[in-house]
Amino acid sequence: MAYVTCSPHPAETTAVVADVLRKRTDLELLDAGAALDAVSLTGSLGAGHELTAQLWPHIHHTDAMFLALIRKKA
Repeated sequence: MAYVTCSPHPAETTAVVADVLRKRTDLELLDAGAALDAVSLTGSLGAGHELTAQLWPHIHHTDAMFLALIRKKA
């Protein structure tokens, strides 16, 4: 599952993800920064922060998009 929001605010980004992972021990966070880098046409975006990713208007020329990739553990 991808959790995506156009917000840079921790209450709407990392705090939401942390809350979900705290409540659901059957889920795990994947490396969203590495996933974005893997599909980028220009190489490394440098958007990764721990296992989530945050894009910025002044750096990435996008909205302030946040991405977390979550999957159910095997």
